[in-house]
Amino acid sequence: MTSPMTVKRVLVAQLFGLVLLVAANQAGAKGCVKGAVVGAVAGHVAGHHAVVGAAVGCAAGHHLAKKKQEEQRQQQPAPGQQT
Repeated sequence: MTSPMTVKRVLVAQLFGLVLLVAANQAGAKGCVKGAVVGAVAGHVAGHHAVVGAAVGCAAGHHLAKKKQEEQRQQQPAPGQQT
């Protein structure tokens, strides 16, 4: 018979994999996978909350990537504008 802790670990691992799979397949999910990995590690260290950390890390990583992309777009000259 398996212990409840083993079942919990398997479920957490499956949920984490599902979060990464969904995040990687979304269009425009730049930064999500990297943020999810960092968030999962941080969540695990902070009390075995890897799935929650992955979800928050994905959101934060996506936000930062989008912000960086917008800053780069603003630095480029508009079409027809002389440099």
